[in-house]
Amino acid sequence: MSAAPLVDSIHHAASGTWTHLVVDPESARAAIIDAVLDFDPASGRVDAAPAHALLEQVRERALGVDWILETHAHADHFSAGAWLHDRLGAPLAIGTGIAEVRRGFAHLLDASGDADAGGGFDRLFADGDTFRIGGLEARVIATPGHTPDSVAYLVGDALFVGDTLFAPDAGTARCDFPGGSAARLYDSIRRLYALPDATRVFLCHDYPADGAAATAQTTIGDEKRANAHLRADTPRDAYVEVRQRRDASLPVPRLLWPAIQFNLRGGRLPPADASGHRWLKLPVRFDAG
Repeated sequence: MSAAPLVDSIHHAASGTWTHLVVDPESARAAIIDAVLDFDPASGRVDAAPAHALLEQVRERALGVDWILETHAHADHFSAGAWLHDRLGAPLAIGTGIAEVRRGFAHLLDASGDADAGGGFDRLFADGDTFRIGGLEARVIATPGHTPDSVAYLVGDALFVGDTLFAPDAGTARCDFPGGSAARLYDSIRRLYALPDATRVFLCHDYPADGAAATAQTTIGDEKRANAHLRADTPRDAYVEVRQRRDASLPVPRLLWPAIQFNLRGGRLPPADASGHRWLKLPVRFDAG
């Protein structure tokens, strides 16, 4: 492994999301992973306050940002990827599976015309791709299962896993979105479990109980020993059965439809109509009984 990065993790309490600022201490070059905007569905207002705070930290520390990275197209918050790209000029990247995610949602959103587009991203990473953050080498590990575009980023001894893994007591990601697969997620996690036990694992989400601190970091060893859904000795069939049964009981994420439309575009709203308004679609199903 290459040298260890410095990692600052910022928790967005409204969505339970961790944004990670990954820094090469030798060069003061950095990457930003899974940055967040605020969104109020009642008013339709998008607010950049969390991204402003992150940008201020970058500037105060005189960091140069080489990459703005997404671990997948999120269904529970609005991405600040495009907002930061426009202000920092760093390329915005996600996994190549984003095209499959777009196709999966296209018929649900009547958006077949742009289903194959990468949409707003400067780089689509394939499994095994490498890139640099200053003097640090980073490697892309495809982790499909939660979503087809899910990737983890390995930077030195630090692994940024997106929604693939949660803190050990919270288990693993749901797999019931279009293109999701519990079997694929099992295989993806097994790839991560092949890394050294001391590998630092940085999470994308944690939802602490009232009064408890949110967990940003664990290790591969801790996950293998104690993950509530998939330990080192968990058989594939047993995991798939538990995951599918649990997914069948989960509610649809509150921000799924607005967030996925925004995030599939890299963090941008659809073009304005003739009146200057921008619109997000909401599929409706009437269960009349």
